[in-house]
Amino acid sequence: MAPASSAMALPTDPNPLFWPREVRAVAFQNLDQMPQMAASRTIAAGGAVHPLPAGAPLDMGDFDLEAFMEAQGTAAIVVVLNGEVVLERYGLGFGPTGRWTSFSVAKSLNSTLVGAAVLDGAIESLSDPVSRYIPDLAGSAYDDVTIRQLLTMTSGVRWNENYSDPQSDVSRFNSHVPEPGMDATVSYMRTLPRENEPGTRWRYSTGEANLIGVLVSSATGKPLADYLSEKIWRPYGMQQDATWLLGPTGHEIAGCCVQAATRDMARFGLFVLGDGMAGGERVVPEGWFAEATSPIVSLGEDAGYGYQWWTYGGGTYAANGIFGQGLYIDPARDLVIATNANWPQATGGEAPRQRAAFIRAVQAAVDARAR
Repeated sequence: MAPASSAMALPTDPNPLFWPREVRAVAFQNLDQMPQMAASRTIAAGGAVHPLPAGAPLDMGDFDLEAFMEAQGTAAIVVVLNGEVVLERYGLGFGPTGRWTSFSVAKSLNSTLVGAAVLDGAIESLSDPVSRYIPDLAGSAYDDVTIRQLLTMTSGVRWNENYSDPQSDVSRFNSHVPEPGMDATVSYMRTLPRENEPGTRWRYSTGEANLIGVLVSSATGKPLADYLSEKIWRPYGMQQDATWLLGPTGHEIAGCCVQAATRDMARFGLFVLGDGMAGGERVVPEGWFAEATSPIVSLGEDAGYGYQWWTYGGGTYAANGIFGQGLYIDPARDLVIATNANWPQATGGEAPRQRAAFIRAVQAAVDARAR
């Protein structure tokens, strides 16, 4: 896919699900600068930068990296092995100092802040009902849903995440006109009916990820961007400020839209591999990531879902976002793969299989190096 011109007219429609691909190639680098999008809040970096030294380049053998990048619409690949960058490539006019939007990769950042709030004592227990921290959900289908069920998307509340349907919940809820004085996400989600008993069925829901963000802010009394900066971005040593898009009532869109450098997303992967230590201090409870990245919900064929993390065989796991954003972590190999892309469509098609083949090729190259 050829690089897009930064001078291209950007869309007036605020919903990226229906933008042309050539427009997305520019817009995904500039979401926090587009006047038709919501405002954003800065996730401030600062202090000493966590080093990402260059390692010996990874030999990918006969894997055609150029063809892979072309097919994916790749903006960035950063592969970190044993704490060293062994593969780094960019496309679409993007580079190491740019910020690409995360889409649902943000969900895993968001869930990590739940762990931080638990360690801080702001959240007492994952068994607490969600409505304890979001009182406006009292009397709704979420009234007796626990934080753990929200994290694992097993609330039992009806939700439609069809990205190609303009009438789906995921397409409509960000444009919902909230009740006066109420957060926009809460105002929409409290109207949804129950479909199953809590804990009995998994249903992917960006709306529920947004509720998690509201819950963390309510419990801590801090905006998500500020809390992320305080707990991870500053103490771990991210190199650049990031931003988090805001919804219509001024709260971070917690299930989406952190704009960050790809190298800093790789650093977040290293933070996770290090069991949540930053600046010599523990950020989440000991063992948090072992639990959060375990297949609490089984999705079949070695796939599962934890606390807003996708889980796979061999103890690997990932944060995934539509259109090809990803953070893949392989603890056994001490491997982090951060990718940003502009897939032909939000999900499905050949693109996910191509990325999976690339990850397998990286793992094979790492294993060959170890022999």
